[in-house]
Amino acid sequence: MTGKNSGPQPKDSIMTISAYVGGEHKAPSANRVIKLSSNEGPFGPSPKASAAFAALADKLHIYPDGGAHQVREAIAETQNLPIEQIVCSAGSDELIALLVLAYAGPGDEILHTEHGFLMYAISAKAVGATPVSVPETNRTADVDALLAAVTPATRMVFIANPNNPTGTYLPASEVRRLHAGLPSDVMLVLDGAYAEYMTADDYEDGVALVREAENVVMIRTFSKIHGLGGIRLGWAFAPLAIADVLNRVRGPFNVNVAAQAAGAAAIRDVDFIAKSVAHNTEWRQWTTDQLRALGIRVDDSFGNFVLADFGDHDPEPLRLALKEEGILIRQVGGYGLPHCMRITIGTAEDMRETVDAIKRHLPVIIPQADTRVMGG
Repeated sequence: MTGKNSGPQPKDSIMTISAYVGGEHKAPSANRVIKLSSNEGPFGPSPKASAAFAALADKLHIYPDGGAHQVREAIAETQNLPIEQIVCSAGSDELIALLVLAYAGPGDEILHTEHGFLMYAISAKAVGATPVSVPETNRTADVDALLAAVTPATRMVFIANPNNPTGTYLPASEVRRLHAGLPSDVMLVLDGAYAEYMTADDYEDGVALVREAENVVMIRTFSKIHGLGGIRLGWAFAPLAIADVLNRVRGPFNVNVAAQAAGAAAIRDVDFIAKSVAHNTEWRQWTTDQLRALGIRVDDSFGNFVLADFGDHDPEPLRLALKEEGILIRQVGGYGLPHCMRITIGTAEDMRETVDAIKRHLPVIIPQADTRVMGG
């Protein structure tokens, strides 16, 4: 036998992919876990969504509606959108993969920002396309840099707005300037996974652009504001021609029956959504202020998390110290931010305990004399 695998071989581009690694969810040495590593909602799902899910316990043998009409109708109703332009999926990750599968391949280029969501590059490599990472300015997407990176091979541009893990965003005027500068055959994908948390007046989620253009798609998720990450549910609002393509390439039953029912209930529960937004706005600012008071750089965030920048100091010993106490936060070295940690906004108690623990353990990585100037 030789050392070479003689069995089936994947496409060369597949083996260049570093598998996506999600946030940690276990702390073996702790009695309880405060999980602030995956940007999950602090209140769990809406009670109405949980009830809709539970009501299907004895119907799990029945195939779901292949058109996901129940949840698409709820989205159309609450968002004032035409149902025929809505496509649902098993999480917005699936939509990213399907769009890339349908519109790109070997020899094509897919643009994303320097610190953008890792699934953009992974999906590009999966079909043999070339992901192109475009530098940001102050950890924010740079429209001029994006437009300068467009070549005849460019097929798609992905923008997470607000972005994960930086929390920064592009105002509507910049998104429109980006779109205006793109060739008409290049697709602009606006990933609004965190759109519900936005508090800035100059923001647009992408709906208006999709209505106006033939080459813009907005994708959304139920994993964040709706607290339904465990059931995998996402949706796209797309021009009719692109919606038709997505329906041709998606699986015939890609949204399970429980996800359809829970999602429909969740998006109609406006009181729960409002409660979640208000809590996030308050405790995101509180956490930002507390960390800045320790000398830690924290950019203004518009997601349900903050990005803590420890400057020249390696934050890994701090993360491990927090983990020993059952507090899980997220490394973001894979996003090109090795000296940062992303911290999800949890309950009020979660955030108080986390900030207290950071205060206690900060000297592990930073001499006390440095905390006053770090990140300045």
